[in-house]
Amino acid sequence: MVNGESAGAADLIFELGTLKRAKRTGWWIAGVKDPESIAEHSFRTVIIGTMLAAMERADPARVALLCALHDTQETRVGDIPHIGRRYVQATDNRAVTDDQTASCPTPVADVIRTAVAEYEEGSTHEAIVARDADKLECLVQAVEYRHQGVTTVEPWIANSRAALKTDSAQHLAEAVLAGQPLRWLDDPR
Repeated sequence: MVNGESAGAADLIFELGTLKRAKRTGWWIAGVKDPESIAEHSFRTVIIGTMLAAMERADPARVALLCALHDTQETRVGDIPHIGRRYVQATDNRAVTDDQTASCPTPVADVIRTAVAEYEEGSTHEAIVARDADKLECLVQAVEYRHQGVTTVEPWIANSRAALKTDSAQHLAEAVLAGQPLRWLDDPR
């Protein structure tokens, strides 16, 4: 017999699985026919966040957790593109997370709520690094789309780069902008 708290945790697992099918809407505006999913964006944000944390001497596990959870609210409010924020007032992500975790075991809810609050407040070094990872992932994706022939991504590149706070993220952005997405194939060590 399944207890209620475990059922609530299972429900959240299923809910967050929908992020694998939910597309990032800003890329549709840029003319990308089949944009990345929110889950795909979040995965690479975790990887970038882990790297940035090491470079910035922040806690990589904490940054990875913040990155993993940073867009989980989009199961309920969708991925509102930047232009849409002029017209739509979305509920605070902490309130969405509170609702999402209401039926979870208390320790699960506490971990998730605390991490989302930390990310949203953006006051810890780890939250700043995680936010940089989110912006840097957008920049990387824009560079990849540009290499695929999408010519309208320059505003995404410029806005993402302008939002970066840490020196490490700035340096990594420069390397990404100077790089080639498939160069790693040339030297498969």
